[in-house]
Amino acid sequence: MITTDRAEFRAALPTGGRLIGLDVGTKTIGLALCDAGWSIASPAHTIARSKFSKDKAVLAQFIAQQQVKGIVIGLPFNLDGSESPRSQSSRAFARNISDLDLPILLWDERWSTQAVTRTLIDADASRARRGELVDKLAASYILQGAIDALCGG
Repeated sequence: MITTDRAEFRAALPTGGRLIGLDVGTKTIGLALCDAGWSIASPAHTIARSKFSKDKAVLAQFIAQQQVKGIVIGLPFNLDGSESPRSQSSRAFARNISDLDLPILLWDERWSTQAVTRTLIDADASRARRGELVDKLAASYILQGAIDALCGG
């Protein structure tokens, strides 16, 4: 199941369970995890993109190790809310991992990278350090927004 409807996603996971958040980029995939009770998201890991089959295998192994029950993928819209070529890329990624047999929620990530980058700049992180952290922190930001909405209504 791939959906943008949080009620449908929530219904697919009636007992909760650990979720993974993904910030899918062209060069990296940022990963974040939340607890089984869906209270807090934490940055986890960054996968350097290579061949899709290899990326998927790394992702599947991580999902199995962490006992993940559902996937939240950032869906990058244009500022006006319309879909972009990157939106289509994220949707294609979701379709390509749908055989992992976990429910997938596509979540609006319009401001995630900018918000995380601003926070890192405010924390005086160097450009190199921001590059190391931004993708997994953006995944955490996406996942936190989704779990807040899933639990709050």
